[in-house]
Amino acid sequence: MKDNRVLLVTGASSEMGRALIRRIYGNYSRIYAHYNRSAESLEELREETGDRLFPVKADFADVSSVEDLVENIRREGILPDHIVHMVSPKLRLQKFKKTSPADFEEGIDISLLSIVRILEAFLPDMAKRKYGKVVFMLSADTIGIPPAFQAPYVTQKYALLGLMNSLSAEYASYGVTVNGVSPDMTETRFLSEIPDTAVRLNAEKSPLHRNLTPGDVAPAFEYLLSDGADAVTGVNLPVKL
Repeated sequence: MKDNRVLLVTGASSEMGRALIRRIYGNYSRIYAHYNRSAESLEELREETGDRLFPVKADFADVSSVEDLVENIRREGILPDHIVHMVSPKLRLQKFKKTSPADFEEGIDISLLSIVRILEAFLPDMAKRKYGKVVFMLSADTIGIPPAFQAPYVTQKYALLGLMNSLSAEYASYGVTVNGVSPDMTETRFLSEIPDTAVRLNAEKSPLHRNLTPGDVAPAFEYLLSDGADAVTGVNLPVKL
């Protein structure tokens, strides 16, 4: 890993975000760890990582809050050259006829437009330095036919996939890689609003009879952020048992 790398993780207070940071914090001189309402979940992590971890607060449903996050990082004067984007509204199972435009807007605002604003701020600097890595948390739903009753969630993830593909082509010549990780169902708080039966049935379909854990998924992010993936861009990497 090159010296003095700086990482920004959106959704760092989630189980997935914390699992990733615990695995790779030694590779970075500074990690901006984004949270919204769960600052306490970063406290134990900060004890482990020491002065490498810099919690940054933002509500990704609020444009001004995202802009404040960007400005706060700019004021630090140390910009990220690695960005991992994990933020998404919790998964819900809902028939399309019972959804509203607001259900789609929520995911687009929180998951897509937030990272668009962040990348608009930091990608030009990466391109100028001829180095950078961006990794999106996507979903196994973007590979093959997705399950039913998840139209807003699947739509936002396909939008992120489109952004990933476009940026990977545009920034490849600048030494900036843009990739995605698409895990199958992973047991975290993200699933707290779907029936336990659906979680259990998905586990039963797996050859190992369990769902993924954050520890299963973090190595995929670690690889795409590593020097070994300098020639890998535009890849949607599946993680599946």
